Amino acid sequence: MRAVRILAAVAVVAGLVLLGLAAFAWRSEIPAEEISESTQFDPALIEKGAQLAAVGNCIACHTVPGSKAFAGGLAVPTPFGTIYSTNITPDPETGIGRWSEAAFQRAMREGVDREGSHLYPAFPYDHFTRVTDGDNRALYAYLMSREPISAVAPPNELSFPLNIRPLLAGWKFLYLDEGPFAANTQQSEAWNRGAYLAEGLGHCGACHTPRNDLGAEDRDRHFAGGEAEGWQAYAIDQSSPAPIPWDRESLAFYLRNGWHELHGVSRGPMAEVTGNLGLLPDSDIDAIATYVSSVMGVPTPERRRQADELREEIVGRSPGLVVAADSQDNPSVGDAAADPGAAIYAAACASCHEGNRPQPFGGLNFALSTAVNAPNPQNIVNVTLFGLPPADGEASSVMPAFAGVLGDEEVAQLLAYMRERFSDEPAWAGLAEQVRRTRTGEYEVSIRPADGIERAPINVGAED
Repeated sequence: MRAVRILAAVAVVAGLVLLGLAAFAWRSEIPAEEISESTQFDPALIEKGAQLAAVGNCIACHTVPGSKAFAGGLAVPTPFGTIYSTNITPDPETGIGRWSEAAFQRAMREGVDREGSHLYPAFPYDHFTRVTDGDNRALYAYLMSREPISAVAPPNELSFPLNIRPLLAGWKFLYLDEGPFAANTQQSEAWNRGAYLAEGLGHCGACHTPRNDLGAEDRDRHFAGGEAEGWQAYAIDQSSPAPIPWDRESLAFYLRNGWHELHGVSRGPMAEVTGNLGLLPDSDIDAIATYVSSVMGVPTPERRRQADELREEIVGRSPGLVVAADSQDNPSVGDAAADPGAAIYAAACASCHEGNRPQPFGGLNFALSTAVNAPNPQNIVNVTLFGLPPADGEASSVMPAFAGVLGDEEVAQLLAYMRERFSDEPAWAGLAEQVRRTRTGEYEVSIRPADGIERAPINVGAED
């Protein structure tokens, strides 16, 4: 009899705990609104929303290449499974056409959709919560004035219990610091504007900060480098592996133009970011550069000395023209015969990377390459295998893919040679296996041709 009473008490306590957790996770539904197609938004508000959507790179995650903009359905691989982006066009049945502005504000601030379901943090609401109500209003106006597209995203591919959305309330309890951006009164107006854009809609830390086992950003290693869509998002703090340290001016130029003579061209997901930033005024670009460069800090005297020597070595040969590697340093015929990587480099890379054509159309001197100097070779593996696709309808940097002509071992030999010749860093381990996993798709990498796709920068304007 006593055992029965104990079991009953345990059951009651367990039931109360479950009820408490359910109440903690529950969010109410916000009633649907019938938004008429004739609803008019202020054109100035729509234009502002277009700029903000570009900062947030919304089109990149919410558009399948070759499909309609913002219609969702893009597979976003995560360590926990695949999540498919949602339709954020104003379609009333499959999009956000019946969302009120209040529902939109809640999704951005709390990561909860109109029906009251918790959203997965692949939608970076831990950053978007910093956005002001006014900017959210402009985003809402912009999205609600897009073409309605009927499209249903595939169901997420997550294993139990990760497919139980109420559990996300616990993740938010641990990691969501809800609330708008708070200005730092000790910093300049430009610094605060840059921090607001970078930490809020820009969500730079979502890619450039490492994550813990639960998928949350490691706040103790802010901007210390992360991963996005199979690409390394380099550290943009003091541990940046760039051979020439970034400063505000070089960073602003790179964000404005998508390349810099001492750092090369943007690629992978970062190419979309710099492409989208084209809608921002120079003042906002400078503000982002002001903030991020302050996080990077001032280089140590030793690093500055090494950078000055490298700059003098490369730029000094031809003032005003950052040239590629010195052809006099090319491997001799004997060296090429002894080192297969050197021979491949001489045959496949030297003609562009040792020519005199400047950036962004010429090949970057690999001594300046962050990819060659980075601790993880994934980005140079990706570029070597898959190349650099051309931009959408405009002149751009381009590089051929070598996946069809070089085997795994040959790519590994090439990259090992480049690492040894153009960097003082230790050799990469396991290169051939990393190349194999990348080539076969065992390690997923997003490579999307830029021509003719909706997410290309040319299609991001408010008139789209």
